Amino acid sequence: MRLERKMGFYEKYIKRLLDVVCSLLFIIVFCWLYAIIALIVRIKMGSPVLFKQPRPGIIKNGKETIINMYKFRSMTDKRDENGNLLPDDQRLPKFGAMLRSTSLDELPEVFSILKGDMSVIGPRPQLVRDMVFMSDGQRMRHTAKPGLTGLAQVKGRNAITWEEKLEWDLKYIEKVSFLGDVKILVETVFAVFKRSGITDGENATALDYGDALLKTGKVSKPQYDALQAYARDLIKEHEGRR
Repeated sequence: MRLERKMGFYEKYIKRLLDVVCSLLFIIVFCWLYAIIALIVRIKMGSPVLFKQPRPGIIKNGKETIINMYKFRSMTDKRDENGNLLPDDQRLPKFGAMLRSTSLDELPEVFSILKGDMSVIGPRPQLVRDMVFMSDGQRMRHTAKPGLTGLAQVKGRNAITWEEKLEWDLKYIEKVSFLGDVKILVETVFAVFKRSGITDGENATALDYGDALLKTGKVSKPQYDALQAYARDLIKEHEGRR
């Protein structure tokens, strides 16, 4: 399957201009909020203030680019007696949970929008170890620039299944339009205030796609291990280029 898609005039020429204007204005207007959150994170959780993680970007030449996505740190580095990180729910303090429930931890991503790695609206950049479990059809979501928010977020975020999330992302890229993006942005504001769909209901963080597939028996353990190893190789390759 050829992973490419024809973009309309708005997506190809107008969307990037709006991304630059909106992200620049947001950073200028809310620079005080960035400073306050950074200070509280530093006091409560120490350094680093920002959490960096490689994520799949837009497809170029038939292959996903890998970008670095930044968030305000919301989890501690608490470890057990053997030096292993504790489970997510034991490393997520109240302040970190508040950052996530209000989506304030996502604010540093606005700089990625200004840089051009992301867009205000688009499929959310999932983990590299999620991407490797996607079919070619599902990977078509990566023919659009990843977004701060998207159609899957306003349709349930982590409260819906992985398959539903990916289906909503694919529906979004069928017709990327200005009015559609405005509608998603408005619905995102309401979703944030409702604080709904932050987790999958069982975990402090939602299950990875591979874990969900393994849990439901849709992939075998050998397949799971091989794809996880492939994801680690992609990340090492990305980090080696920087």
